[in-house]
Amino acid sequence: MDKILEGLVSSDHSVPVKRAIVKKVVEAAEKEVTEEQCQALFTLTTRLILLGEDAFQKQIGFQVLEAYARYHRPDFERFFSKDFVLGLLQQGYGQLDRKDLATIDYIHCCLRLLISCPSVLEIFSVIQVEVLRMVCERPEPALCAHLSTVLSDFVQCIPRDKSGVLFCQQLVRTISYFHCFASQERELREYVGQVTKVSTLLQNIWKADPATLLPSLQEVFSIISSTDPSFDPSIALASLVQHIPVQMITVLIKSLTTDHNVKDASMTKALCRMIDWLSWPLAQHVDTWVIALLKGLAAVQKFTILIDVTLLKIELVFSRLWYPIVRQGALAVLSHMLLSFQHSPEAFHLVVPHVVHLVQSLRTDGLHSSKAFLLQFTELIHCMMYQYSGFPDLYDHILEAIKDLPKPGEEKIKLVLNQSAWTSQSNSFASGPLRLLGKSETGKTGLVNLGNTCFLNSIIQTLFMATDFRRHVLSLHLNGSNPLMKKLQLLFAFLAHTQRAAYAPKNFLEASRPPWFNVGSQQDCSEYLRFLLDRLHEEEKTLQVLESVKPKVAAPVDASSKDREAQDPPENCEDSSLSPDEMKPENDGRTLIERTFRGKLITGIRCMQCNCISEKEEPFTDLSLAFCPSASQGSPQPEGPSEEPKVLCQGSVNGGSETPEASSAKAPASNVHFVPVTNDPSLSVPDLVNYFLAPEILDEENAYFCETCSSLQRAERTMKVVSAPEYLILTLLRFSYDAKCHVRRKILDNVTIPPLMRLPVHAPLLPTQCSSCTSSPLQVDSPESSENLAKKLKPSQKDEEEEEKEGAVGAEQTNKGGEMSVQSVPYVLSSVVMHSGMSSESGHYYSYGHNINGADGAQHPANHFALKEDLENGHPDRGLSTCSALSIPPERAVTLPNGGQEARDWLLFNDSRVTFTSFQSVQNITNRFPKDTAYVLMYRKQNINGGLMANGMRLSVEPPLQKELLDAIIKDNKLYLQEQELNARTQALQAPSSSCSFRPNGSDDNNPPGSCGPSGGGGGGGGFNTISRLVF
Repeated sequence: MDKILEGLVSSDHSVPVKRAIVKKVVEAAEKEVTEEQCQALFTLTTRLILLGEDAFQKQIGFQVLEAYARYHRPDFERFFSKDFVLGLLQQGYGQLDRKDLATIDYIHCCLRLLISCPSVLEIFSVIQVEVLRMVCERPEPALCAHLSTVLSDFVQCIPRDKSGVLFCQQLVRTISYFHCFASQERELREYVGQVTKVSTLLQNIWKADPATLLPSLQEVFSIISSTDPSFDPSIALASLVQHIPVQMITVLIKSLTTDHNVKDASMTKALCRMIDWLSWPLAQHVDTWVIALLKGLAAVQKFTILIDVTLLKIELVFSRLWYPIVRQGALAVLSHMLLSFQHSPEAFHLVVPHVVHLVQSLRTDGLHSSKAFLLQFTELIHCMMYQYSGFPDLYDHILEAIKDLPKPGEEKIKLVLNQSAWTSQSNSFASGPLRLLGKSETGKTGLVNLGNTCFLNSIIQTLFMATDFRRHVLSLHLNGSNPLMKKLQLLFAFLAHTQRAAYAPKNFLEASRPPWFNVGSQQDCSEYLRFLLDRLHEEEKTLQVLESVKPKVAAPVDASSKDREAQDPPENCEDSSLSPDEMKPENDGRTLIERTFRGKLITGIRCMQCNCISEKEEPFTDLSLAFCPSASQGSPQPEGPSEEPKVLCQGSVNGGSETPEASSAKAPASNVHFVPVTNDPSLSVPDLVNYFLAPEILDEENAYFCETCSSLQRAERTMKVVSAPEYLILTLLRFSYDAKCHVRRKILDNVTIPPLMRLPVHAPLLPTQCSSCTSSPLQVDSPESSENLAKKLKPSQKDEEEEEKEGAVGAEQTNKGGEMSVQSVPYVLSSVVMHSGMSSESGHYYSYGHNINGADGAQHPANHFALKEDLENGHPDRGLSTCSALSIPPERAVTLPNGGQEARDWLLFNDSRVTFTSFQSVQNITNRFPKDTAYVLMYRKQNINGGLMANGMRLSVEPPLQKELLDAIIKDNKLYLQEQELNARTQALQAPSSSCSFRPNGSDDNNPPGSCGPSGGGGGGGGFNTISRLVF
């Protein structure tokens, strides 16, 4: 029969004739055939299969072999023995190489025919050894795919136990040598299919024997972390990622990032090659693993690796967005890389040139998925342009390309940026000293206490939370002529953009400290605030004088914000009409301090004999509010608003008890509704303002010398606010002098702080009614005015000269029967500086700030309702001559729940710590902790029409950072990341040999009782938690 078949195959007969004869030969397999004939047929068919000249001969060989092996299985067992299989795998067949695909397919076919025979077990053992040897020889993808098919069908051929682990490792390494140089789509698809077969085999092995998974992953990392320049592993390794259980991400990344045996160079290589895997078309979860590794490296402060990899690979990741099959994963990685790279715009600016082209492509490619993808992409771009504003030349064409697409809100952008920063990553991979002290959830930056400097920290944070003042300071174009304002601008820039949890204001402290403030000693924050504002005012005023005497040529950019405002594009400023009191030209010569904080008072003295009135107008930057004599019975009080003892309080003392006092039950029931205590009505801020403005009778020893009467007369002295400042600063005079004990004591009375308040402002009907305007202290008639001088805005030299001239001709003009109209100017609370302590000689300052959301900083809708309804409820003139709190009607109070978002409307600044709090905490702090009392308050002028006050100076958005400021922040952010990385490495090395104690803010003054506990990080000692560490 074999001779017939051999002659037929080599004959010249037609194919149909040959097929008919072959059919007869196959049918004859059912008949009795001798063993010799069977062996001859098996030998012939094997030769046809392996060495056949064409596909027809191979087909004939398979047909005849299957037929005779099925009916004569014992004979086929003797033919297809383990020795025969071993010879095929080690030596090949005739001229056929052992690595030829036909050999593997032939063995695959024979195994199917012998699957039920006992002898096949011996063959499985041989194949187990040989496939391991073949894999170690790094076969080509095609051969590896054919082997994978055999092993998938016959799992008994897969090596077991230790050999199984070694087989998986070697198969992984074999995949790393796969490369495809084809350019045709058919060849590319074939290559991807081959890789998929191999990776599927590994998946099946991992499922059947989980003990092989970890060694396989270790081999993957060993391959991709190789620094050998002659070896470039294939991105086909990406096909394995989708088969790794996602739930293993945490433990694997934790082990990888905390393994000190892994060098930075190896980690960098591994991360770069994982990012390259994004190009593999069928890989799933690659982006998940890449992002997890990026977060893990950030959590253990490996910032150098993150910076290098981001700058090296960001453009490649962006280029993957052009390919629909991989763009979704690439966008996830790109988003994380850009949003986390917040210390510098360098990474974002690398991809900026390609943004417009990609947007245009997404609009026109016709794919249904492209529209949704475009929305995600533009949201990312908006976040990055918000983070790195100030580059209109780079962003203009991008804004034009995406102008018709939705833009995310500012709050969403801030939330995304805050959660994505490297310093915001949750460090669950380390404990003890390796925990990163990143920014709090507020996203705000604290100020490091440099040794009893809480007086400075609380004031700086208060000024920073004055939105309009901060925006104008940051938008100033300064030169070297404004050293203090320049340092304040830099400090504000750092508070807004640094990645540090707390910034150390060393330079600003040295530049702004009053000469009489001893280094490291306790100081008064109110005194410091006045000195600081005075210095800034005088600095700008001096520059204006110098500029005015220069020739009228093109002036260089100076510190005057009036020049800067004239240069700002219209979209940076709020269009508004000025109120009559403020309708002045932009170049009126007022400094930024004057335009922001200065108001005007008229002090009038009316002779009660002849009714002649003597008036004098004077500016103020804050109102010093004394307590009424009946306010604190049993404690010494100032004798009036003019008697203002110099405060000497600051320092480090323990706050009140954390247990609320019984009096806390008398706290206001609503966060904003001004409700006095029923049993013992407490004072309110409007009460103190009204007491300050209340008429005072001058008689007996304080009798007034009337020029008209030419004698001492009984008189009435009044104070009227005639110009309301944009920001109203109120200082509560809590420190009084006890003449009996010769000590200064603190008035601990609780003062209710209304969130909304209106101030009576008297507008003169005739401009000539106001007499000379000077910068003299507020209480000009007080015998203790010299003591108050340090607490007021000091007059400039020019003002003093004008005052001397006016004094020569009569400083005070007399006006009989002058009339004024009264306006009620609404204010909303912006910040409160608290003093914690029992006396003026010691204590601690911290501050609360209103977390104004939105670009324009508009007030809460409920606040607006209260402002508007109070003046439009049918009684617009009721109580206009007195200061009063504005309350929210009960039906509107539901808009301000006690929890939820409202609890995040206020921030607590306590040196390095910044936490969320609520206004209820601000109002009730003294009830709960009697030693903690409000000291300095700042109110912001508001518009009852719901918009901003027409002041001509408010900016609607945060100004873009100037290049000099941006460069300084980028430099410091890089330094900070390097410091964190160095500290983490040092502490990690020290941890095994020493216990660790971690106390952030170690130099801070004592925390206020109203705070939320210790700062972030782990307290106490101890080393690391014991974990099962994977050694890669």
